[in-house]
Amino acid sequence: QITTVSGNEFLLQSDIDFLILDWFHAIKNAIDRLPKEQSCTSRNLEFKLKRSSSIELLNSLDTESKEPKAEHRKSLIFRLNYSASDTNDRNRVKSRLKKFISRRPSLKTLQEKGLIKDQIFGSHLHLVCEHENSTVPQFVRLCIEAVERRGLDVDGIYRVSGNLATIQKLRFVVNQEEKLNLDDSQWEDIHVVTGALKMFFRELPEPLFPYCFFEQFVEAIKIPDNAIRIKSIKRLVKKLPRPNYETMKILFEHLKKIAAKESVNLMSTQSLGIVFGPTLLRPEKETGNMAVHMLYQNQIVELMLSEYSKIFGSEED
Repeated sequence: QITTVSGNEFLLQSDIDFLILDWFHAIKNAIDRLPKEQSCTSRNLEFKLKRSSSIELLNSLDTESKEPKAEHRKSLIFRLNYSASDTNDRNRVKSRLKKFISRRPSLKTLQEKGLIKDQIFGSHLHLVCEHENSTVPQFVRLCIEAVERRGLDVDGIYRVSGNLATIQKLRFVVNQEEKLNLDDSQWEDIHVVTGALKMFFRELPEPLFPYCFFEQFVEAIKIPDNAIRIKSIKRLVKKLPRPNYETMKILFEHLKKIAAKESVNLMSTQSLGIVFGPTLLRPEKETGNMAVHMLYQNQIVELMLSEYSKIFGSEED
């Protein structure tokens, strides 16, 4: 998945590992060839996109307005002579805005008063489960149930993207309302449901496979002997925090049902590994080995789907 500076998002997918590597190197080379010095346009764009507090943005606007370009100075002076009262009005508005923003209550205060509810998207998995008094988020269960009711036979399920605007609308509804009916006509496109479920896992502050387990899973998937590799993966899965383990178990059981319908939906375990690998596990800090990590991420998900009964079964080693 690629996100450009202007906010456009592109999703490139393939079942062929060497083709993915070719794409990665081509994109990396294109980025490396970009000019190092940023143009004026890119600086303006960065200003619009950078994360700043509201007061900082107002101050920045003040600074920019105090430094007009030379070629516009004459026309600016002309306008100021005829709009002094307008300028005073704008200054008063800015001053009041600053006072309002500086006095606004904190997010914690609003949550304590019940004005803002705890968010589902973007919250830590264990916090969502604690809030719901469960081990698997209710939203995850609802999505899985909806897909299994009406999406198992859909071509490209989980690979095909849903309408992003509708997915964002569903995200908003989940964060604001306690009751959710995914059989409502506005969510009739099953790709919207699968897109929202993937977004939920993608926006977890710490992925379903916790950061501290990432390297251990990568080392386990590298083991040549298949039986030992499966046992190593199983031991790591058993060590996961309970919300992670239970959510992972129900998710992989669901994905196994998707793969069982491969002849109809064209989603093999390898295809699901490509879709969910980078979403469910990733390193805390990206390094130059991103392309290699991507292959291991896909392989881990693929193995856990293929050997689901052995990895999540109750029998001991």
